[in-house]
Amino acid sequence: MKVFKGISQQKALLSVFIMAAFLMHVPGAWADIYLYKDENGVYHFTDQPLTPEYSLFIRQWRTPPPASKNSSTSYDAYIDEASRRFNIDPHLLKAVVKVESNFDPRAVSKKGAAGLMQVMPENFRYLGIRDPFSPQENILGGARYLREMLNRYGELSLALAAYNAGPGAVDRYGSIPPFRETQAYVREVLRHYNTLKNR
Repeated sequence: MKVFKGISQQKALLSVFIMAAFLMHVPGAWADIYLYKDENGVYHFTDQPLTPEYSLFIRQWRTPPPASKNSSTSYDAYIDEASRRFNIDPHLLKAVVKVESNFDPRAVSKKGAAGLMQVMPENFRYLGIRDPFSPQENILGGARYLREMLNRYGELSLALAAYNAGPGAVDRYGSIPPFRETQAYVREVLRHYNTLKNR
């Protein structure tokens, strides 16, 4: 545990940012840094808060794992786990992963969607994702969201459209939204899904 006590705010912040910059270059490092200001105006920083006075100051993500050379089957165990938990055909989950990220756990879209199933940052907490680059967390979170869309619409194509464009767009149009990206997305996922089922 790293704790900085009894130093000025300027020096404390400088120390924390230096430590954070260092941790970002340590493979596998994880360092959520917490801050507490006591009654004397002294700043305390730690990566292991032991009292409720501390609040999150800087969140660090693990260095994303390297892409697998055998990417098309590397995540089958996690896909099977998600399939059982959320009652979704594993072939469908694999098709979504293929189209979303091409099995790259480090994938990040221009909009900020991250990981194998390209989950948006605003959904991380809701879906129980702490590390979006963790294949297991990302697949479980993405599968949970897909199951919610399947339950909501009861039709695969609409659920996929909602996964891509958001349920608001599907509700607004009452069908697959007339977005080129979304329509192409639904076609590609269904194409890969049918291919995988018929192998």
